[in-house]
Amino acid sequence: METIQAYLQRKHEELRLLNGCLRNRIDLVRPQSVDDVVGSKFRITAALRAEHELHEWKATETAWSHTANPVSGPFEFGYDYQRADLTVRGPPFYEVDYVSTSTAIYTASGMAAISAVLLASAQIAPKADILVLPGSYGETLELIRSYVPHLRLEALKLPLGDAFAPAGRPRILLLDSCSLAGAFEAALRCDGSGLDLLVFDTTCFAGRSGRIRRVLSWARRHGIPMVLVRSHNKLDSLGAEYGRLGSAVFVHENERQQRAGGLEWARLASETRNAVRLLGGAALPAHFPPFAGSAAYRALTKRRVAAILRNGRSTARYFAAKLPALSAELHFAHGLYVTLRGRRPLDEAAARQAAEDMSSELRREGFPIRHAGSFGFDFAATEWFHDATTDQYSVRVAVPDLPTELWNDLAAAIARWWLAHQARGGG
Repeated sequence: METIQAYLQRKHEELRLLNGCLRNRIDLVRPQSVDDVVGSKFRITAALRAEHELHEWKATETAWSHTANPVSGPFEFGYDYQRADLTVRGPPFYEVDYVSTSTAIYTASGMAAISAVLLASAQIAPKADILVLPGSYGETLELIRSYVPHLRLEALKLPLGDAFAPAGRPRILLLDSCSLAGAFEAALRCDGSGLDLLVFDTTCFAGRSGRIRRVLSWARRHGIPMVLVRSHNKLDSLGAEYGRLGSAVFVHENERQQRAGGLEWARLASETRNAVRLLGGAALPAHFPPFAGSAAYRALTKRRVAAILRNGRSTARYFAAKLPALSAELHFAHGLYVTLRGRRPLDEAAARQAAEDMSSELRREGFPIRHAGSFGFDFAATEWFHDATTDQYSVRVAVPDLPTELWNDLAAAIARWWLAHQARGGG
């Protein structure tokens, strides 16, 4: 259990790390509240972005100046016109041994990364099946259905059985960190040797997560070529959403994995880089967090993610007891958020309004909660949520990095509010 004083001291260390990246540092005082933490954090990160633009004024889109040498903290960049050939030198976001021999391609967002990978796969497998687990990210499924016609979407159900067995054409497994916990675990108990490629969306797992190591070990054991895709403005920015940044990391393995099923998956990295160029999806140097990579950053990130996961587990238990009929899904693989359903089915508008009303009312009561997308903040975030597998809408409650007692009080307030408004038939 973390006390409010221990929490505020930890947050002061986060703010000092961010502030230390500024050339003209802000006069910091120790935060006295969650609002102080949030306000200071976003103020400092805004100053960091502004300083980057002022200092790197020669590093324009057209790369007009040969004397430009753009950097962002420990990251160094090289590129020509429009960053089509962007090279990045700097610390990795993953901290697992298996990714030490890999190729990282950085993009303007997580969706830009997975879009480039899936579109590039057409150059290697003109027709393929892509297998998705229950709970997979809705926008990824929408992308596949709407814009990636060479991939036939196959939505899997539990039990998986022989879902990964070889078929008449190449099979790609999309393993998503926002899948349902039971489905994610079931996948890692299956024989994956019949798969031709693993695309692993790690966005909801910390860069040093043991679950990433488990997936990489599973893929190595079954000889599956793999690429890790990620959005970095969630768990990699100390809760400040420093900038939109994505990546596709291709893990280099043996010849069996490079030529699985007779297909030259080793070409996928170069084809993805070409897709990023043609789609205009290269990363912006200004969006690389200058505070990443240090031992202090790694330690603070580990502590804040651990706090979110502890709060997430207690929330799942509490809502299961207090809202058994109104809990939509409490056990995602990542443990970062839960979802609540209405007594009557919700549509997008009703779910959005419920998220706004609940956040506004509880914030007026003094709780650190906001109606905001994404997750991994120092405040609770609510938003509408669409389950692409069931086509049902709910309200997502993203669990924050808050001291234990304060979060327990807020979780109880959320449960009371939701129960009262659903009892009145509200959305």
